[in-house]
Amino acid sequence: MSQPFPGVNGRTRPFAVLGHPIAHTLSPVMHNAALRALGMNAIYLAFDVKPEDLIEVLRSMGRMGFGGVNLTIPHKEVAFRGVDHLEETAIRAGSVNTIVFREDGSLEGHSTDGYGLTQAVKEAFEKSFENAEVLILGCGGAGRAAALEASERGAARIRLANRNPERAEKLAQELYVELPLTAIHVASAWPPPPEETRSADLLLNSTALGMKPDDDPLLTPDHFHPGQALLDMTYVHRETPMMKVAREAGAASANGLGMLLHQGVRSFEIWTGTTPPLDPMRAALRETIYGESSDV
Repeated sequence: MSQPFPGVNGRTRPFAVLGHPIAHTLSPVMHNAALRALGMNAIYLAFDVKPEDLIEVLRSMGRMGFGGVNLTIPHKEVAFRGVDHLEETAIRAGSVNTIVFREDGSLEGHSTDGYGLTQAVKEAFEKSFENAEVLILGCGGAGRAAALEASERGAARIRLANRNPERAEKLAQELYVELPLTAIHVASAWPPPPEETRSADLLLNSTALGMKPDDDPLLTPDHFHPGQALLDMTYVHRETPMMKVAREAGAASANGLGMLLHQGVRSFEIWTGTTPPLDPMRAALRETIYGESSDV
């Protein structure tokens, strides 16, 4: 284990994550591990803030000297509508998860979620979205963001699948406008049939299925084959039921821990201009979530 945080003083620079609720957040775990590893006189905290208070609280934090802030549910869309400046990543995602405090007191919004997804895919599978066929399970906010990122990174075809087919159709219509160069399709059923999943190079599960270890897997071994990759965006278990099915069929699989890690890395870079060390951040997350001990 790394040495405990040595304490704070009058020169300690604060960072934070805001949400409502916030007790579940793992952001302080990985960011404080990075700050310790770099020997920075800074600390990362978590605060529960009601959505209607968010923009006022953010402006106060800027005046108080906070170095930067992350946002989680339900604040990403609130900030998108309320900050003074939106960077291209936030505009593309339609949400904000990283706040920069400008010298003039204004709020600048970024999104690092797409970066986290792309880096997680690259790290886990040595793959990219370029020219790939991608199947996305779930058409909520995470599924929409994944579709936008995949298209931005050059995916050739995206297939959307959702328990409520009308929701998949609605998202497809929105994406037709935003992603004119990407072929967008809607799965013919829920769950999608094997012939539609097996044609995909990469499958992304953005649903909550798999959050519980006794959840029935949505897909069967017939839905996978060797050479494919599945990224299950939940990270509460090392291996979700769907990941196990994919592995048994010879496909590669990974959970969402890499996404969580890499979106945090990018936020850290935006605030400090420094790339934080991945190993201590990853080790801190794995110890907290899975109880794995580490001497990193």
